[in-house]
Amino acid sequence: MSIDQLIAPNTFGFIAAALTTIAFIPQVIKTWKSKKADDVSIVMLLMFITGLLFWIIYAIETNALPVLIANIITFILNMTILTLKLIYAKQPTTAG
Repeated sequence: MSIDQLIAPNTFGFIAAALTTIAFIPQVIKTWKSKKADDVSIVMLLMFITGLLFWIIYAIETNALPVLIANIITFILNMTILTLKLIYAKQPTTAG
């Protein structure tokens, strides 16, 4: 196997990993700034986080570094969203 055969798949993997991971940053920022996460489904977050855990296990078992890095970062971002959702749900709302 040549170096080109090794580089190309990982290059695509890292590009895909970067794009799909970065996609969650605006939601984290929006949730943090607005101090609201009512529009984010807790069921979706729990299912997604569970899926990320399986991707992490898969990446470890197959030595898929781009998949591992992307899913660990995405896991952290989604756990942040879930944590903020739970924190902000407990805060009393003020009548304006």
